[in-house]
Amino acid sequence: MSSIQNTARYRNTGSEPTPGAVDANNMIIFGIIQIVLSQIPNFHNIQWLSVVAAIMSLGYAFTGVGLAAVKVVENGYAEGSTKGIPASSAISKIWLVAQALGNIAFSYPFSVILIEIQDTLKSPPAENITMRKASTISVIITTFFYLCCGCAGYAAFGDDTPGNLLTGFALSKPHWLVDFANACIIIHLVGAYQVYSQPLFANFENWLRFKYPESKFVNQISLLKLPLLPAFQLN
Repeated sequence: MSSIQNTARYRNTGSEPTPGAVDANNMIIFGIIQIVLSQIPNFHNIQWLSVVAAIMSLGYAFTGVGLAAVKVVENGYAEGSTKGIPASSAISKIWLVAQALGNIAFSYPFSVILIEIQDTLKSPPAENITMRKASTISVIITTFFYLCCGCAGYAAFGDDTPGNLLTGFALSKPHWLVDFANACIIIHLVGAYQVYSQPLFANFENWLRFKYPESKFVNQISLLKLPLLPAFQLN
């Protein structure tokens, strides 16, 4: 969100992007969105959520790889080397490798809610069989795109590769394509964060129901109908 705002400001005024300048407001907006979404019961069971998340993932992954490939072609050569980013000592290099391995492990966060996901599957066949097949396919596809983004980004920027690949193209043209990729990330993370936050919201709401059993505000269920989407129950 900050990247989109900063690049828009740069294009309109010519002033350099200032990371962190609008982060606080964006955090508040993001939090409000999460509170609203938390009122949808069984949010993690909504089928279209997975479809949207998959489309958004493909959107920003293809965009990042494509922009990196274009930059490599424009440069006429690939940046970086097989040795990776240089370090001052062997210990520092080992530390960087350990950090990289940690980042790789952290990029597969679905393992944290693996059992919860499996619990929502229908049977037969057995839930664990379906989950094993789905996990194998998804990990292979995800790893393929991770490697494409990582290798293409390193070839485009070398040792100066940013942690968020898209920030390296913030001022590149076409601007709308970079903004589109960042918007895909926003939509993806809004749903993903909500799924991971469901247990927290559920525990808090159960505590409120126990604390205020007579409150209509806490216990009342309302119906919300959005265009092109099924009706939601808000509680």
